[in-house]
Amino acid sequence: MTARYEQSAAYYERAVARIVGGVNSPARSFKSVGGGPPVFMHRGQGPYLYDVDGNRYIDYIGAFGAGMFGHGHPEIVAAIARAAEGGTIYGTPNPWEVELAERIHRALPSMERVRFVTTGTEAVMSAVRVARAFTGRPKIVKMEGCYHGHSDFALIAAGSGPSQLGTPDSAGVTEGVARDVITVPYNDLDSLGEALDIWGPQVAAVLLEPIVGNFGVAQPRPGYLEGVRDLAHRHGALLIFDEIITGFRVAYGGAQTLLGVEPDLTTLGKIIGGGLPLAAYGGRAEIMDWVAPLGPAYQAGTLAGNPLSMQVALAALEILSRPGVYERLDADAAYLADRLVQSARRHGLAVQLGRAGSMFTLFFCDEPVVDYRTAQRSDPERFAAMFRGLLDRGVALAPSRFEAWMLSVQHTRADLEETLQIAGEVFAQM
Repeated sequence: MTARYEQSAAYYERAVARIVGGVNSPARSFKSVGGGPPVFMHRGQGPYLYDVDGNRYIDYIGAFGAGMFGHGHPEIVAAIARAAEGGTIYGTPNPWEVELAERIHRALPSMERVRFVTTGTEAVMSAVRVARAFTGRPKIVKMEGCYHGHSDFALIAAGSGPSQLGTPDSAGVTEGVARDVITVPYNDLDSLGEALDIWGPQVAAVLLEPIVGNFGVAQPRPGYLEGVRDLAHRHGALLIFDEIITGFRVAYGGAQTLLGVEPDLTTLGKIIGGGLPLAAYGGRAEIMDWVAPLGPAYQAGTLAGNPLSMQVALAALEILSRPGVYERLDADAAYLADRLVQSARRHGLAVQLGRAGSMFTLFFCDEPVVDYRTAQRSDPERFAAMFRGLLDRGVALAPSRFEAWMLSVQHTRADLEETLQIAGEVFAQM
């Protein structure tokens, strides 16, 4: 049955008058899937979302990765209630931030010192600042197409080659900022080596997602991460892993624990908050000790380490630490993703799969996706047709061909089977 969206349309009409573009993040806009009003959700329960018109959706948006626990998880709800009774913010140290820092260190030994912040953008921005302070160098190397938040340095498009500095990718970002950012393709050690041969003495850090989640899911080639680490260190630069998406998603700890490559600095976010705003950055003690109040690299936050987020985060990591959680998530994601690919191909659609643990992307193209340039070959019209067809039949995806399907601990095999049945109907009409 096709969903109806009259109330969503009415809310959108009101929203555009007072909220920029009618949304509080451009990732929620339907611009890239044909435009029109986005769906306004009213309630979540388990693996489902319910909109203001009463339509139910199996949720694979997963709050862009943060929704690892589904909606209304009883242990998360209980943790919120307990914590809120004791007050939501103190502006002082609290015992739960100590416990959470210790727990994160046990999961990611590379994070010897941790600082909590509120958003992934803050975490990456702060990690870069610390890297610059520690090395005394200004430039950052990042990977083409990888999103690291909306701070100025992160919104730089690639130059024409490794020898060329980037250019601003957003209005309001200055050419001066762009001069400190070099962008190279993911999975390309030769380009990284060339860039470091040219700019190495000025490079503070190489920043990347160890497993990419921001132009769709793409895995590193064998030996790539080891090669990045070796090249960075050979040139006196630090290695920063942005694990905002992969941290506690692809494994307990994240990509670095799964793949066995430790960075100098790591950023975390999304999942660690259990659904509340929380992020963190951390790394080797000698580097992190440059952060105020110990060192001269200043960073602060009114909401940082607040007792509500800390206690909910502890509950979240307790859930994920239990035996079998990741094994089941991985098996369910593999089951769903592989059968979606088979179904699409049976209906004559060219599709490639990128998957890591419980997140995956269907790329509508003929060749495997290994970097941003191959990801861009995914057909936007095919994706939009799939997105709309699934949405109208009760399956919700993020409205971008570059986002991943996200499973939660509350999805069941019945939900996956329903999704496969609906997807088969959609693919048949594409």
